Amino acid sequence: MTRTRIFAGALAACLLSTAASAETLRWGANRDIFSLDPYSYGDSFTINVLNNVYEGLVRYNRDLKIEPALATSWETVSDSVWRFKLREGVTFHNGNPFTADDVIASLKRVSDETSPLKGNLPAYKDVTKVDDYTVDIELTGAYPLLLNDLTNIHIFDAEWLVENNAEKPTDVGSNIEGYATHNANGTGPFVLESRQPDARTIFVVNEDWWDEPQHNLTRIEFTPITSAATRVAALLSGEVDFVDDTPVQDLPRLEASPDVKILERTDIRSIMLGMNRQPELVGGGENPLNDLKVRQAMQAAIDLDLLKERVMRGKSRVAGTVVAPEIPGWSEELDAPAAYDAEKAKALLEEAGYPNGFEFSFVCANDRYVNEEQVCQAIASMWARIGLKPKLDIGPRSVQTPKFTSGKTDVYSIGWATEPMLDSYSILLQIMHSKTGTAGVFNWGGWSYPELDALVDQAGNELDREKRLDLQMQALQMVKDEVLMIPLHQQPMAWATGADVEDMPQFADNKPRLWYVRK
Repeated sequence: MTRTRIFAGALAACLLSTAASAETLRWGANRDIFSLDPYSYGDSFTINVLNNVYEGLVRYNRDLKIEPALATSWETVSDSVWRFKLREGVTFHNGNPFTADDVIASLKRVSDETSPLKGNLPAYKDVTKVDDYTVDIELTGAYPLLLNDLTNIHIFDAEWLVENNAEKPTDVGSNIEGYATHNANGTGPFVLESRQPDARTIFVVNEDWWDEPQHNLTRIEFTPITSAATRVAALLSGEVDFVDDTPVQDLPRLEASPDVKILERTDIRSIMLGMNRQPELVGGGENPLNDLKVRQAMQAAIDLDLLKERVMRGKSRVAGTVVAPEIPGWSEELDAPAAYDAEKAKALLEEAGYPNGFEFSFVCANDRYVNEEQVCQAIASMWARIGLKPKLDIGPRSVQTPKFTSGKTDVYSIGWATEPMLDSYSILLQIMHSKTGTAGVFNWGGWSYPELDALVDQAGNELDREKRLDLQMQALQMVKDEVLMIPLHQQPMAWATGADVEDMPQFADNKPRLWYVRK
């Protein structure tokens, strides 16, 4: 009996010790991910969350410099062929070994004509197997940014894809689902345990991860909490211990709490407005937005400083161009904001033949960017003051996304962080370029400027960095001169954690890399 009691006591102590050493990070997010398939939509947040489960051939480190991940080394065989040596001894979460076949299946899947993420590999042509741990990636020509692109191309298990009839990509925008929408099998530091969409997703530590973990987490509880007030209350009460989207209006309250730590900086995501450039407005009739003077008038009517002070609580950074200062291709000259001048705006409308304004749709979401709903409401009010008649349409992204992607809006809000490329070529190719092949995937307005396309295409084949950036700055100047987009600001980025979170590195790309986190 005594020996039994001693054994039971030792077992209980062991269990208590194990429980005490288990570290759970409870993440209260402002929204859910779209899918468990990282190829399902070009949404940075979804891809970022899934990067804790899936991995690429390369990745960004703490300093946002590229380092090896599933590939250990690479070299250029020719201007258009890159050879990658793959990491041996890596297994997927289901135990299958990682080999060249998985890279081939993944690249073919993400580059498929139906893939929403095909634009993230703009120069990709083909991939071939050299041996089980070597692949050659063939490009359409000389291209300088392949490694940057590959940081966000997650690698799937080829056998798992075949077994589950998941070789083809899914598409959130077109409501196309598949096995990978609701299941996951990567090589990353955390394993999917369970998922309840819009309720909770649980990840647990991958004990067999190939890398040496810097984190000490054993479990991540990811809970979407769409209400900002509820999110803040959950953090203050200790129900969650990490919030990556802290409302700027609540920062003073949180800073006053001894149980909360605030991490704050400006995001590299630029928030801007895009415009329909089709011959007709969505509601019918000739489209005034094709007139440069109208676009200039709409820009001059927006008081950017007022938006910053009133709506963004002084936390944003007013922008004059579509990329942040941290992004290659930015220049101080380009970044001079357009001056607010309501009288000039009215005069421009009159010169364009619209003295009484015109009616148009203005579509925004209420669960994407910092204070997006309030920003759009304020801009609609500013436009009304010069005689314009915006029909403001605000709703959740699940409702608004099909309108954006199908061009069913005249003016729309959009944010771009140049991820994963972290280079101005990203926005020039994906948004500003005409919609052709892998280019212009997010050109929702449907514009086409052949001279701009030529600059972007030339930059994409220029291996000399300075020459490439000069071409990109010329293209950005054209974007500015033509008011192709109306830049607003780089939004504030505020994370908050409980006092027991010891290390939560905050990155300029607003991507929580949980394999660095310690509690």
